[in-house]
Amino acid sequence: MKLVRYGNPGKEKPGLIDENGKLRDLSHVIKDLGPEELSDKSLAKLAKLKTDKLPLVRGNPRLGCPVSHVSKFVAIGLNYADHAAEAGMPLPKEPIIFLKANSCIQGANDDVMLPKGSVKSDWEAELGVVIGTKASYVSQKDALNYVAGYCTVNDVSEREYQIERAGTWDKGKGCDTFGPIGPWLVTRDEVPNPQKLNLWMDLNGVRMQSGNTRTMVFGVAKLISYVSQFMTLYPGDVITTGTPPGVGMGVKKNGQKAPVFLKPGDVMKVGVEGLGEQHQKVVAYKKAK
Repeated sequence: MKLVRYGNPGKEKPGLIDENGKLRDLSHVIKDLGPEELSDKSLAKLAKLKTDKLPLVRGNPRLGCPVSHVSKFVAIGLNYADHAAEAGMPLPKEPIIFLKANSCIQGANDDVMLPKGSVKSDWEAELGVVIGTKASYVSQKDALNYVAGYCTVNDVSEREYQIERAGTWDKGKGCDTFGPIGPWLVTRDEVPNPQKLNLWMDLNGVRMQSGNTRTMVFGVAKLISYVSQFMTLYPGDVITTGTPPGVGMGVKKNGQKAPVFLKPGDVMKVGVEGLGEQHQKVVAYKKAK
């Protein structure tokens, strides 16, 4: 199933995308797509619905983050060997964990707003994993059984904040709008092998990133098991699993570094095979009302 949450921010309703690509309303079946609805039992009930009997949603409503009430947005750094090389960093011996602020989470096609004074904001196309069952000290062998589904994530990053201003990476990763998730959550039964998925990212129509999850340093099962040794993962938690090469800070021209960073007016397109594409317009900082 492809599960979505649609509508204005803060007023999203649950829905699904049927086999013809049409949006169907689920609000009379479930209240939301939150932790309670992500268990195997709950998803099995949804899978038995006759989708052609569900109400069609007219128009082209906004798609919000496909999961509500995310308790943790966990991210993994330098998890593709070729990306570590372009960043000039050694391969990690263990997964690098950092957290993106929950306040950065937004819909897949919402605008990405540059932080005030930002000059080095960057993109990262990633595979997102949504937890469906509470996970603590789980084995790598059993880890994928704790997954509700998978989604596309753009781990937007301000490189000056992340790298040049000391301390942890978190300050460059959790800025408002820096966590587009979706457009939908694809349940795990439709992703039999998360290590065989293509990823891509286009900037203003030019392909910048092209990779495959098979080149991860640490696979999805390893990451879930590893993270669960340090923190309990709850239903609705999101793990974004690292990015392939082609980020802006790694761009070269004639063999020399020529980084490209986001500016107002840019358009990003981020996709993961079978999980849908995101489209974001980059806008200048604007103080919230």
